[in-house]
Amino acid sequence: MSKQPLSTYKVLDLTRVRAGPTAVRQLSDWGAQVIKIEIPKDQSNDDGDQTDNSDYQNIQRNKRSIAINLKHDDGVQILKQLVKTTDILIESFRPDVKYRLGIDYETLQEINPRLIYASISGFGQTGPYKNRPGYDQIVQGIGGLMSITGLPGQGPVRAGIPIADLSTGLLLANGILIALLERHSSGQGQYIETSLLASQIFMLDLQAARYLIDNEVPTQAGNHHPTTIPTGTFRTLDGHMTIAASAQGEFQRLCKILNHEDLTSNSDYCTPKQRSLNREKLNNELETIFMTKSSQYWIEELNKASIACGPINRIDETFADPQVKHLQMIAHIEHPRHDMIDVIGQPVTMSRSKWLVNRLAPQCGEQTREILNELGYKTNEIEDLIHRHVVYASS
Repeated sequence: MSKQPLSTYKVLDLTRVRAGPTAVRQLSDWGAQVIKIEIPKDQSNDDGDQTDNSDYQNIQRNKRSIAINLKHDDGVQILKQLVKTTDILIESFRPDVKYRLGIDYETLQEINPRLIYASISGFGQTGPYKNRPGYDQIVQGIGGLMSITGLPGQGPVRAGIPIADLSTGLLLANGILIALLERHSSGQGQYIETSLLASQIFMLDLQAARYLIDNEVPTQAGNHHPTTIPTGTFRTLDGHMTIAASAQGEFQRLCKILNHEDLTSNSDYCTPKQRSLNREKLNNELETIFMTKSSQYWIEELNKASIACGPINRIDETFADPQVKHLQMIAHIEHPRHDMIDVIGQPVTMSRSKWLVNRLAPQCGEQTREILNELGYKTNEIEDLIHRHVVYASS
């Protein structure tokens, strides 16, 4: 395999939970050399070895671990030694913590002016909420997402995935890559920050535009698109299916397949605007027709007419789908206690460059000795640091 595109870049990962590790994963899967800076296990409230946890393997793979007590001056000095040759540092402390520890951007960029220092927080580094604890669930609520998710009148509903965490990590990784590109011309690093709240607001997208431009407050639309009709989920004879046929040509083809071309001349449905205004009535009429035959029948017939549609899969059905298998998004990696485990890979493919999952998520401090040795510490010095609880080593 050819050299991975980010293999020359070194990353220090001082993040926890999900948003930060998501950003780091975007870099490590493409080859970045990541060292995870962890709280020593003998000073942490975490219970047990997380390496058997499926989600831990999912978000913490492709990195090495060193456990450093950053409340100890010698621990901070070890971090600063690592910073000297680091390209990117990512942290998710509450805004004031990095200053109290003496590892803020202003301090570390004096050591390495080319350092790209990225911060993730719940609500931002400044402002009235800056010191509040922020988690995905909380931000889905504050960011408006729960008010537009779910069936009309159902009450607030959270998304089925931690969308605020994931989008924040992906957007921060994008910002880091932009900063790396800029560094090629300026020769300088810079400070980057985002928050779960900012990312969640960004992800409102068309719903935000409806409010900001049209002065409309979006509400729950359930399993149907809030504006383009018909686009949504419909019951069939044996289950459910989803379709998208809102464009005029698509709607006409849909009605032809359904043997109800009269719908296209109905004044309530003859234009996209009218279909949106009469959405509930039209959706009910369409569902009555769809319920006469099976999901598979409709999916085959509608695809013949180039009308977007598909089944509503469970997760196991998703991974059994032939197109999903064709995309080859599953990475296989050996595990000492489970033989081989599967994890989700990257959704982007390139003609020359490849993503790769080649290292299990590490135990806390698994590579502490190895990394300190690379920094020039002798065996007796490393053992002294462990004895004084400056660092922790799992083996």
